[in-house]
Amino acid sequence: MLDDGGFKIQFSSDNTAGLCPEALAAFNAGNHGFVPSYGNDDLTRTVCDRLRDVFDTDCEVFFVFNGTAANSLALASLCQSYQAVICADTAHVETDECGAPEFFSNGSKLLPSPQRQGKLTARGVEDVITRRTDVHYPRPRVVTLTQSTELGTIYQTGEVAGLARLAHEHGLKVHMDGARFANAVAALGCAPADISWRAGVDVLCFGGTKMGLPVGEAIVFFDRALGEEFAYRCKQAGQLASKMRFLSAPWLAMLEGDVWLKHASHANAMARRLSERISRMPGAEMLLPTEANGVFVNLPESALASLRTAGWVFYTFIGGGARFMCSWASTEAAVDALADDIGRALAA
Repeated sequence: MLDDGGFKIQFSSDNTAGLCPEALAAFNAGNHGFVPSYGNDDLTRTVCDRLRDVFDTDCEVFFVFNGTAANSLALASLCQSYQAVICADTAHVETDECGAPEFFSNGSKLLPSPQRQGKLTARGVEDVITRRTDVHYPRPRVVTLTQSTELGTIYQTGEVAGLARLAHEHGLKVHMDGARFANAVAALGCAPADISWRAGVDVLCFGGTKMGLPVGEAIVFFDRALGEEFAYRCKQAGQLASKMRFLSAPWLAMLEGDVWLKHASHANAMARRLSERISRMPGAEMLLPTEANGVFVNLPESALASLRTAGWVFYTFIGGGARFMCSWASTEAAVDALADDIGRALAA
């Protein structure tokens, strides 16, 4: 399956891509000499300061190994066990994290809200917030947004601000699952602050792995008080890296010269290229707008079977159709090869 250069598997997830060259070079450069452990090194401090520059605010920053830990520990830090998190019914914390948010919060309940193209609506969130106020029901404490969403769509700045204002009016905090935050910023062409803290987000889980890092997500507390004892949560959960420089070094390479936005823009462009090809094909039904780096399309079962027989790997349990994800490493040749095979499968 991989003797074609990885064409056939690269669209199953942006996690299938390897390290981008900048991150790999930085990772290797960090493997030099002896430095303090557990994040007490100059490199990690430099990366934290660089993230403060990127977001134009004095935020608190922590690094963990993966997105499940980032989301779960961040939400746990915002909730008591009797409180609840409002999320889209398609959110990763609801569908794909094996109960980790509930586990790390000692029982905080997730309250799914209907979404529109992957995005929470103000009416839906308010309905959940005001549904009940008695002591027999978990008290809503956090609204979590996914940017870009699990369905490849993007919250506009005003949408984030509106939901955050609603949450804050009811005394709730706002968490953002930013596994593909880079793709959203690249697509919107805005400052990172504009769709995070300036729009009312209290805590952001900034995804690194899908950007091209080997491992590691950044948890950014825009309200420093919320992260005062977060280091203890990381340690208790086995997420405090002893050799922290290997998590932080690749981040520095990505943030210098906006490399992260360059790679995210490329992934988005490859998704648009694929979407434009597929949308012209008779028998292909585009299910969602291609706003970031994911393409969602409804194809006949016979076409899906033909693509799988040809060796293509993709998911069909997300979004109700076939999902094709692009990454920093996606190539025009691979995009065109996939599009050609989809066309042949539809014509058969």
